[in-house]
Amino acid sequence: MTNWVIGKVVEVNWWTPSLFSLKVAADIQNFTAGQFTKLALDIDGKRVARAYSFVNSPSDPLHEFFLIEVEDGALSSRLAQLNEGDDVWVYSKPSGYFTVNEVPQADTLWMLSTGTAIGPFLSIVSDGKLWKQFNRVVLVHGVRLNTDLCYQDQIRATEKLFKQFIYVPLVSREKPDIGLSGRVTDNIKNGQLLKFCNLSAIPKDSHFMLCGNPEMVKDTTLLLQQLGFKKHRRVEPGHITVEQYW
Repeated sequence: MTNWVIGKVVEVNWWTPSLFSLKVAADIQNFTAGQFTKLALDIDGKRVARAYSFVNSPSDPLHEFFLIEVEDGALSSRLAQLNEGDDVWVYSKPSGYFTVNEVPQADTLWMLSTGTAIGPFLSIVSDGKLWKQFNRVVLVHGVRLNTDLCYQDQIRATEKLFKQFIYVPLVSREKPDIGLSGRVTDNIKNGQLLKFCNLSAIPKDSHFMLCGNPEMVKDTTLLLQQLGFKKHRRVEPGHITVEQYW
């Protein structure tokens, strides 16, 4: 248990009745944008832990996590009850390889996410190193409802600052207020994603980072492979880097 430290909840922000963010002060090791750590609570004499990606930039003194309260969830329903000043266990050793320094050089970086899995991409964008690495950065966020499109102020500010940044919200369960309708794979197949980005074709010099529910990751990976792109491995560079979010 020596790698666990006590963190202090500094801020709780509820975006919707089920989506919320925690900002936590905790003395943990440095992390790289895109990595994750674990949060835990002691429940009925047992430490219950789950992995969560950092939303904040590594230079930010507070650690931020974007969560969904799962009904009857072993941990999320308890984390949702936390208030400012409460304690939460934080694992002091961040980990994970879903980072841009693991990605080969490319012209266009596609960051494809669903739900709370936009979190690691927000950290990567805030960190800022990607602006020198890629000429075009496309952040796609697939959600069910318009209200699930969180962190809009931060995203809009990024759009104003960096002209190579394109934000594409996808709403699947109702008519979108902004962005496109449907799922990630649908919008790749029907050409709407390319049209939104003012592109006639997917640049051959592209890299895709996929983070979200396993079905989206699997289906999108298969579709991209059918289009001629291949999975990226350290021993064999490719175009597709994935992280399943549960």
